[in-house]
Amino acid sequence: MSEKIYVGVDLGGTTIKTGICNEQGRLMHTFEGPTGAENGSDFVLEKIADYVRKLVSDSSYNWEQVAGIGLGIPGFMDIPEGFIKLSPNLGWRNVPVKQILEEKLNKAVAIDNDANVAALGEAWSGAGAGIPNVVCYTLGTGVGGGIIIKSRIYQGFKGMAGELGHMAVVPDLEAIKCGCGKMGCLETVSSATGIIRMANDAVKRGDVTSLADVAQIAAKDVFDAAKAGDEVSLRIIDRAALYLGKSMALLAVVINPQRFILGGGVSRAGDILFQPIRDYFRQFTQEAAQEQVDIVPAQLGNDAGVVGAAGLNLH
Repeated sequence: MSEKIYVGVDLGGTTIKTGICNEQGRLMHTFEGPTGAENGSDFVLEKIADYVRKLVSDSSYNWEQVAGIGLGIPGFMDIPEGFIKLSPNLGWRNVPVKQILEEKLNKAVAIDNDANVAALGEAWSGAGAGIPNVVCYTLGTGVGGGIIIKSRIYQGFKGMAGELGHMAVVPDLEAIKCGCGKMGCLETVSSATGIIRMANDAVKRGDVTSLADVAQIAAKDVFDAAKAGDEVSLRIIDRAALYLGKSMALLAVVINPQRFILGGGVSRAGDILFQPIRDYFRQFTQEAAQEQVDIVPAQLGNDAGVVGAAGLNLH
């Protein structure tokens, strides 16, 4: 019997990434092309079908070996029904993605949001390989996440589980309004956007910092300044780490994962971010809930979404 393969699709606002994984979660072949989101959902779904066919035909595998196709999409969705309820990045509303793609490709199609599939990718063959219970954070422009329990994505009642960036962990006196409309979300302090905002606020206040010499501050500038000993930058990173550690402490006594995995651009800062997160996690977490629990960087980088999407039909 020929080997089964699993196709993953990572649908972004500008690029559609596709890949073939084997049953062990190893990425065997990839293909990507432009999204063309401005042309509407029908056009994009046709492109996805075209790219998937090309992916398989250009590989050493054949179409009969495809056991399922998974799709990671930014936005809110009815996962069991396969509907995109709203994807602001794509401008989609109430699109029956699963049904349309199954008709086009004549294969089983599963969908989930992009943060969940990235978490599944890391859990399957990345930093969480072999560990059934993990929580993944994606620290980028915002804070995304995914919860994996017994090697499966935990979606909750309406698919809203894993929205880690919208845990209200910042006290009221320090809280600002998040893009979601609520106050005090983790995303407001621990994302790249939050770090940049705190840096700009410090410069405007007249705090003595090397960041005052930077024309347009990026999160990397804050980490670089902190590594050079800039006290303001060190305080900003400490605040971002404080609330990440606190959010992990809450999750530790609710779902008790064995590992926390941090991915996304901000996570590439290294120990200057990870060490204070670990310190705060230990400080805030009940002793039994932190025993043998570790906090590690993600391993799959930009491939996590494709790998995790491929795994939707296996996990």
